Amino acid sequence: MTRKVLPMLFALLVGSAPAGAQDAPRLPDGRPDLQGVWDFRTITPLQRPRGLGDQTALTEEQAAETEARAAATQTALVESIGGKIGAYNAFWFDLGTNVVEGRQTSLIIDPPDGQLPALVDGVAPQFGSLTQDVPGERPVRYRSGGIGLDGPEDRALGERCLVGFNSGPPMMPSGYNNNMQLFQTTNHVVILNEMVHDTRVVPLDGRPHLAGVRQWAGDARGHWEGDTLVVESHNFTDRTASFDPGATAGLGSGETLHLTERFTRVDDDTLLYEYTVDDPATFTRPFTVALPMRKSEGAVFEYACHEGNYGLMNILRGARVDEASGR
Repeated sequence: MTRKVLPMLFALLVGSAPAGAQDAPRLPDGRPDLQGVWDFRTITPLQRPRGLGDQTALTEEQAAETEARAAATQTALVESIGGKIGAYNAFWFDLGTNVVEGRQTSLIIDPPDGQLPALVDGVAPQFGSLTQDVPGERPVRYRSGGIGLDGPEDRALGERCLVGFNSGPPMMPSGYNNNMQLFQTTNHVVILNEMVHDTRVVPLDGRPHLAGVRQWAGDARGHWEGDTLVVESHNFTDRTASFDPGATAGLGSGETLHLTERFTRVDDDTLLYEYTVDDPATFTRPFTVALPMRKSEGAVFEYACHEGNYGLMNILRGARVDEASGR
């Protein structure tokens, strides 16, 4: 599917094409104003549930039933946890209870079946566990869980506070902190994720990508295509996955990832976030996700997570106590 077809498809799904950016707020330089705090929580899954077949959008009745189940689940979560402390108490979870506008059945809009493409022959997913030792090799590239409790190198990147669960890039809805704040000047854009306070400073001045330097969030360069901000990232490290579909799993190596993100201000309250993952060493074809973000009046607070914090040390100490007691 070509780039020109994607906005048309999204228009069918959400009822508002990126061309609507003509009416969006603008800055003095004439560019669309993308600034603000944007909320990307949703219960729409990354991949289309198999039982929906070729259905690209939920009916109104299906959407209402799905949202009612999500609301009931969150209520049950709050009631079951109450004031007790697990990883967090229920107050901090922010899963969302709504499907995206247009009721699309998956965030993946290309391939048309709403599924992740097949992996290249020989590429094996990494899988981990939140609570027990499992077979696996270092480096652990995914965001949650791990392969063991012997040291920080056996834990996932999010648990080590190296990268956020949902901050990507690319950004993905998760259990909480589904907020992004965007700042904009003529020559730069800054993308601040609430999760693990990850910040990307994206130059817009045409400078080349870095040579011989790899980074956790890649090397981002931006440009405008009409009213759409396009951010292309290369030079990811091989210590991250090419794509993290959620939970305790990672696919491929970031070393071969080429990520293209697109930001379009559809209207006052909507920022359309699209991204395309292109990694021929991991996937048999590229895939594209469309995730509309909603304007938020709230603030982004610091998420004070840093490598070597007391949480991870205490996890490892607890494992040693369990071992000593024979548990």
